[in-house]
Amino acid sequence: MSDYANPTALVSPEWAQRHLDDPAVRFVEVDVDTSAYEQGHLPGAVAWNWTSQLSDGIRRDIVSREALSALLSASGIGRDTHIVLYGDNNNWFAAWAYWQLKLHAVPKVSLLNGGRKYWIDHDLPLVDEVPAYAPTDIELPPADFSLRAFSADILGTLGDADLALVDVRSPAEFAGEIVAPPGMTETAQRAGHIPGAASAPWAQTVNEDGTFKSADELRAHYAAKGVTADKDVVTYCRIGERSSHSWFVLRELLGYPSVRNYDGSWTEWGSMIGLPIDNPSAAVAATDRPAAVPA
Repeated sequence: MSDYANPTALVSPEWAQRHLDDPAVRFVEVDVDTSAYEQGHLPGAVAWNWTSQLSDGIRRDIVSREALSALLSASGIGRDTHIVLYGDNNNWFAAWAYWQLKLHAVPKVSLLNGGRKYWIDHDLPLVDEVPAYAPTDIELPPADFSLRAFSADILGTLGDADLALVDVRSPAEFAGEIVAPPGMTETAQRAGHIPGAASAPWAQTVNEDGTFKSADELRAHYAAKGVTADKDVVTYCRIGERSSHSWFVLRELLGYPSVRNYDGSWTEWGSMIGLPIDNPSAAVAATDRPAAVPA
């Protein structure tokens, strides 16, 4: 993994096996399927629930500094702990947790290359015991939102040649054929994509075994979409987790200097009044259809 710009951003499964009993390392599982951890997890790993522990319970927002500090403390994570995140769906929400930790300048954090898929497919050790750790006194600094984009930022720079908007959703979502993948509950009022965005699906950045493609392959993938290191890059998806994955690739693996994650993503943009939308399919979201009025 030495060809990546930040080789410490990833650890290999072999490295993980050697550090399963290392008290200075804490493995953290963050899954789309929040019950996956209970089916077996890395020895010593704790689970973070993205719906209740990494999201604000009232607003649609990321978790607060205070709540994230408390979560780290309860996980036995101190100032010098090396956090290694992994999860299902090729590290979707593990990357989202990584991005949130980086907003708070946590220095020692990595993703496990291949995530849960690689670990299980290679019959690496799993346990069902839930560990307990003594709480720590860690307190995170206020978030630095230089790694986060907001809708107003994007609206103010649409059409700028220096801006590279990267839509990492599926081609069907980008084309406006569907608003959200089947089974996903968070949706938007309209289908389509932000004008000027390039379609660069996140899934094209990983190999069949769940590991990331090489730096050369990744660089070529984005260059073909006009996404280069000299631009101000903003990634987005539906709710911010897939775009965190692509943010990780662009910033941590390729070393692009200006990469922000728009975590409001399509759920926000596609529901706000007056924001411009490109919709090649001219489809209308199912949520636009009038509901039956009860008698």
